[in-house]
Amino acid sequence: MRQYSPDLTPPWKKPKPVPEVPAEPGLVVEEPGTGFCGAVIRCEAGTVTLEDRFGKHRVFPLEPRGFLLEGQVVTLTRPSFTTVRPTRTASGSVAVPGARARVARAGRIYVEGRHDAELVERVWGDDLRIEGVVVEYLEGVDDLPAIVADFSPGPDARLGVLVDHLVPGSKESRIAASVTSDHALVLGHPYIDIWEAVKPSSVGIPSWPRVPHGQDWKTGVCRALGWPDNTGAAWQHILSRVHSYRDLQPELLGRVEELIDFVTAPH
Repeated sequence: MRQYSPDLTPPWKKPKPVPEVPAEPGLVVEEPGTGFCGAVIRCEAGTVTLEDRFGKHRVFPLEPRGFLLEGQVVTLTRPSFTTVRPTRTASGSVAVPGARARVARAGRIYVEGRHDAELVERVWGDDLRIEGVVVEYLEGVDDLPAIVADFSPGPDARLGVLVDHLVPGSKESRIAASVTSDHALVLGHPYIDIWEAVKPSSVGIPSWPRVPHGQDWKTGVCRALGWPDNTGAAWQHILSRVHSYRDLQPELLGRVEELIDFVTAPH
């Protein structure tokens, strides 16, 4: 008869059991050996593929006690169903179901007006909550130097600013240059107003109309398109047609992504 040796390991030396968690798509974990943090996008026999917020992929073995979930050691297991690529947020990032908002950072992103803030929230809101980035809006950029000085940006409190119609030689470009530093970044798009950063095809128009110089641009757009002379209602109509980053011009997409990266970069 085969003899079995008893386990003489003292109880206090035995590793404590850890939770087993199915590696479902969208689950965000960290591999402690490398520090790589990302969302599960694929789980195959013996391996799991993670994707970080920059789109980089890493493949790791499904080893016991091999990952951290919200700071706790867990063992990832292969789900009982076939995995599929996780859904995306409106900005195109990997969605994180059930993720809780991070405590707000000291850093901020300022945008030029309420409509700008609403559009940024519409597309990047999920990402900003996970990163703990608060977006506030300015009433124009004339007072930006004083605002930046009052904010006092530093290594642990970076400031990003998004400006409308930031073109070389303009008043806005001169103000932006005067406040830009290692801890304050001012970027802009070339459009007269944030409305124009929404693709015309998404709004259902052939193009944004040209408005004569000296005329209020938003009012002129409404009249040229035959919309009621109500810029607030017009904006709500435009905003309702924005569902994801695909509805925005690339000149705006790149600037907002760059500001988020700047504010959330390690010290």
